[in-house]
Amino acid sequence: MPVATAENRVISEKSGREYQFNILGMTCASCVARVEKALLAIPGVRTAGVNIATDSATVTTDAGVGVEPLMAAVRKAGYDVATQEMGLAIKGMTCASCVARVEKALAKVPGVRSVSVNLATEQARVQTHAPVAVAVLQQAISQAGYEATPVSDSVEPLAATKKNALPEWWPVAVAAVLTLPLAAPMVGMLFDVHWMLPGWAQWALATPVQFWLGARFYRAGWRAVRAYTGNMDLLVALGTSAAYGLSVYQLFQPGVQHFYFEAAAAVITLVLLGKWLETRAKRQTTDALRALNALRPARARVRRNGEELDVPLASIQVGDHVVIRPGERVPVDGVIRAGQSQVDESLITGESVPVDKTLGARVTAGSINADGLLVVETLAVGAETTLARIIRMVENAQAAKAPIQRLVDKVSAVFVPVVLVIALATLLGWGFFNGDWQQALLNAVAVLVIACPCALGLATPTAIMVGTGVAARFGILIKDALALEIAHAVNCVAFDKTGTLTVGRPALIALEPASGTETDLLQLAAAVQQGSEHPLARAVMQAAAARKMSVPPAVNVQALPGRGMQAQIDGAVVYLGSGRLMQEKKVSIESLALSARRLESAGRTVSWLARVVQGQARLVGLLAFGDDVKTSAKQAITRLHAQGVRTVMLTGDNPASAQRVASALGIDVVKAEILPSDKADIVSQLKRDGAVVAMVGDGINDAPALAAADVGIAMSTGTDVAMQAAGVTLMRGDPLLVADTLDISRRTYHKIRQNLFWAFIYNVVGIPLAAFGFLNPVIAGAAMAFSSVSVVSNALLLRRWRPAGAAAVKHTD
Repeated sequence: MPVATAENRVISEKSGREYQFNILGMTCASCVARVEKALLAIPGVRTAGVNIATDSATVTTDAGVGVEPLMAAVRKAGYDVATQEMGLAIKGMTCASCVARVEKALAKVPGVRSVSVNLATEQARVQTHAPVAVAVLQQAISQAGYEATPVSDSVEPLAATKKNALPEWWPVAVAAVLTLPLAAPMVGMLFDVHWMLPGWAQWALATPVQFWLGARFYRAGWRAVRAYTGNMDLLVALGTSAAYGLSVYQLFQPGVQHFYFEAAAAVITLVLLGKWLETRAKRQTTDALRALNALRPARARVRRNGEELDVPLASIQVGDHVVIRPGERVPVDGVIRAGQSQVDESLITGESVPVDKTLGARVTAGSINADGLLVVETLAVGAETTLARIIRMVENAQAAKAPIQRLVDKVSAVFVPVVLVIALATLLGWGFFNGDWQQALLNAVAVLVIACPCALGLATPTAIMVGTGVAARFGILIKDALALEIAHAVNCVAFDKTGTLTVGRPALIALEPASGTETDLLQLAAAVQQGSEHPLARAVMQAAAARKMSVPPAVNVQALPGRGMQAQIDGAVVYLGSGRLMQEKKVSIESLALSARRLESAGRTVSWLARVVQGQARLVGLLAFGDDVKTSAKQAITRLHAQGVRTVMLTGDNPASAQRVASALGIDVVKAEILPSDKADIVSQLKRDGAVVAMVGDGINDAPALAAADVGIAMSTGTDVAMQAAGVTLMRGDPLLVADTLDISRRTYHKIRQNLFWAFIYNVVGIPLAAFGFLNPVIAGAAMAFSSVSVVSNALLLRRWRPAGAAAVKHTD
């Protein structure tokens, strides 16, 4: 897959190739030299030119060199290749074979890195190394026999019900009306009533069904033939045309009383019925996304120049003051500047109880203002709001392709050719060995129409769409299909402590000076901590503010990851942090060791403060913090144990405090006094020991461990860095959602396996039965039509899932 911009090109397959792509992370001439050296070291690379002004590389290679080795070389050199992503709505796909053909066509476009096509959403997600014109992608899809249009980042193609002049079911109704007189004699035979329409009357009824209502199968089948491939429509077109053609031939033969017009018409009618039911069912899979989209109000009331103006949401800017009346939806992300109220955030966080909001509190677009008038200063609008980011995450997860889908892709690539071969073998086998070419043709038609690649294409994406959608309704945002698939196998969950299992709002409980007074100790601690966003720092600053004490300025403030901080105050270096930091700085803590053990045994977190005096660091005192355990934490651990999951707690706290929390919650393993980098190492070691590990955290220092885990689960109450590194984001800081995440993952994966079983069994059982003459075309057509419906309907059963947590919201479908 050559990488291309509008000016990129492939020289020729014989003489070589030229690639151009953008590189991230270069800062100087030495970066240029390093990237060029890495590229030139690849066998087959002729020239490599890197331009730091444009952050781009141009590489010419021999014909057999692909782009992936070039990208790997850039990353190995310490840089990355820029990528872009776009969405395309694909019109005309009907089965898994169509999906494979669209993916293959897009993958051949120069510049395309990866492609994921979802049959359920009728959408393609295309990732490119550099800008690729949408027209180029549309042309590739057109040549494959389909139509493509760009889609918005905020709405799925099926997210809104289309308003047509005629209802969607009208072709099914017309086909049924025309087919019923043809099929009536078959029903009459069951009651020993024998009558039949004249041949020409049957032809008159069957022809519009075949060539008017069934024209969609001919069009799609012809596009597949032009692309040198096949799909479900081609099978239906061939099968019904054979039955119709045989009947027309018999119509001109004297003495023939029975025709097969009813078989051709009934198959088309049943397939149309199946596709209509399938479309309705697929639309239900996007219910969760439509519900999220519906949360966005179209207009808002803005206070400008002393006036309140009713304006479109798109015209609101950051900094605007928005007035929100009781009962109205919050239109923007912002902070309350006037008023107080209760806000219902249930459809965003899954929290059923309205949340009290006062001056300075944050509000989120899409939530409902319950009973007070609020004036909110806008912090984010449009695509930058939390709601918009949630929608994008759900869309991306639903558009992604799970690894289990690879088996389906391999089968679908050869499915239609294999079915055509089986149908031909059926025709020749029955014709030559039985001599009844009429029956041979009907059996071959049955083989063609019972084959159902569409069920294969829908089996995985529909389950993923429903699973991720229902999870989002209850505050569990699954960012990608890979995380959803892996989570079902998790047997070990590692928790960060502060902010994950505890409330994350520690308070200063005790001050124990080794020398001087408590005021001196608190003043020095506050001086070191001012400006820090760490929870312990906030507790120190709150205590200093409560005592209304002045805080001296600090310079050369430096964070010591996993150990504490240091700063210079009044010319002296001050250290504040863990016992490990005191040990590193050779500070004796014996004078307060007994007090520290007493506080730690009570579950307090102890920080030590030392100051350098005459070149030697001396202990000033200790600070003890208390952080309450979340009320649902113990129940969450109990539920995980009931699921057969082992629990581990990772914390930088002292062992005594950590062990007390772990014992209270029932956690299996405790790792205390560890650095942020140690968390990732411990997660990696758990994986090497054979565990499938989920890491749960909320802070910047948890990001490496979240990335190292098989599944990273971030609390949205934490930092954006943690959420970016995780595959799952919990919209409430509730540990119970961790068990719920594993539960919905297991149920979704179970549905995927069920769907794949039914999709395969339809074909594995149905095709041989048809080939051996045990199915007539009408029954085969009915089986094929309803196979897709059954797969989608089975996936829709996931909508009944509800979290087991006590705080779950009671929704109704």
